[in-house]
Amino acid sequence: MIDISHSMILYGEDRITPAKKVAMALSELITTRYPKDTLDIVVFGNDAWPVEIKDLPYLQVGPYHTNTVAGLELAMDILRRRKNPNKQIFMITDGKPTCLKIGKRYYKNAFGLDRKVVNRCMNLAAQCKKNKIPITTFMIATDPYLQRFVQEFTEMNHGKAYFASLDNLGSFIFKDFESGKSKNVF
Repeated sequence: MIDISHSMILYGEDRITPAKKVAMALSELITTRYPKDTLDIVVFGNDAWPVEIKDLPYLQVGPYHTNTVAGLELAMDILRRRKNPNKQIFMITDGKPTCLKIGKRYYKNAFGLDRKVVNRCMNLAAQCKKNKIPITTFMIATDPYLQRFVQEFTEMNHGKAYFASLDNLGSFIFKDFESGKSKNVF
């Protein structure tokens, strides 16, 4: 999952370029070194949608809020259809969910962490845990209150969180992916 909300380029920080580079490198690793694995890429802004590997270099942020819920729901739907025994979600984000779609309308709140949005994220983290889908979050922002949200989200899922700067994001992702691949599964 890759966050393509407007905040991925706010405040003079280009967070989307490192996110794309890491996604491209990870997809190359998976498709060449682990050809039996499947890889699906989901981007999320106001909504979530799948993209092809070939589209990664061309991803751009939009005038979107961050609908983490839509991204998680789509990722879970995709994984539910897979027969693979090991399922996991990697999420690259700046950590601030700001949007929900309720029926046909969007509920948006970019100021602080809205409890309605946060609670839906936490419910999905718990649902992923119940379905044995760990979520590894790579957070590329340094705001302490957003880091607390990511820590709570991670605890709810029993997943992992890495708080990376823009220049060390890649090393965290590959270390985590490789360590997951080296585990023996029955």
